[in-house]
Amino acid sequence: MGVTYSSAGVDAEAGDDLVERIKPLARMTRIAEVLDDVGGFASLVSVPKGIDDPVLVSGTDGVGTKLKIAFATGVHDTIGQDLVGMCVNDVLTTGARPLFFLDYFATGKLDVGVAEAVVRGIANACKECGCALVGGETAELPGMYAAGEYDLAGFVVGVVSRSKIVTGARVEAGDVVMGLPSSGLHSNGYSLVRKVTDGVPLTERVGDKTLGEALLEPTRLYAKTVRALLERPDVDIRAMAHITGGGIPGNLPRVLPDGLGARITASWPRPPIFDFVQQHGPIDEKEMRLTFNCGVGYVLVVAQDSVKTLGGGVIRMGEIVKVPAETAFEDRIEWG
Repeated sequence: MGVTYSSAGVDAEAGDDLVERIKPLARMTRIAEVLDDVGGFASLVSVPKGIDDPVLVSGTDGVGTKLKIAFATGVHDTIGQDLVGMCVNDVLTTGARPLFFLDYFATGKLDVGVAEAVVRGIANACKECGCALVGGETAELPGMYAAGEYDLAGFVVGVVSRSKIVTGARVEAGDVVMGLPSSGLHSNGYSLVRKVTDGVPLTERVGDKTLGEALLEPTRLYAKTVRALLERPDVDIRAMAHITGGGIPGNLPRVLPDGLGARITASWPRPPIFDFVQQHGPIDEKEMRLTFNCGVGYVLVVAQDSVKTLGGGVIRMGEIVKVPAETAFEDRIEWG
């Protein structure tokens, strides 16, 4: 009997089974602009009507070594939300509406149940964000990954009217820095987290959760909140930043014009996982701010007269200030 693809370690039948399981999940996320179902060679999505001079906005990301926590706990139905959050929250910063999403799932030997749980998390998150899961790629790569492990990548495309793109160009001194709370670590800094918590049982308590639960708390999805604010005529949003690896110092300056920085004068509650990680290092406060979101996952820079209309749930963090042109990138954020 000749050598087969199956004898080389690739289970084509499992792949077909997964596609059939994924189809209803993708249909759940369907939006009016989707023209076909999952299963063909490519996905067709029309540009939404009513958008003047539409511009497409794309983004891609992964979830890093947070995957190691999913492997250790056997919990795979939330990591998909992390993947969507890392991608969609990025494209939101331009003012775009997320339109459609694709995923890449790679593993050494396909476990259909695990893959389905991951994709279910992706689909649920896409539905919450209002974007369609239109397809992706499942790759079974024998010898590439340790048993029981997999890797993920996500790809999102959004759309925005050219006249409504948020670039940060209108930011000026005196504008107000506002923050949306994070749900925890989101999907950044896990190599450091795993180093300082090595040997700590995942069952140890962190507030009202176990350590495993706190580390797997999924990335908050900001699409509904941000879209609602962008549609309000009484709110003038001049810049937005998704706070990922590098924290506020590594992300907010990316959307500020040269010669401007931010003075952060407020404090806010942090989810307990931050203090837990900091104490187990120990990690000094500067390193915490340069690595983690520290309780704020998304930042908006707004005109002063917009602040009073934003409502509850938004943190007033500080204000935009002038800084010398030669100021180092991370030093454009002043704390005090």
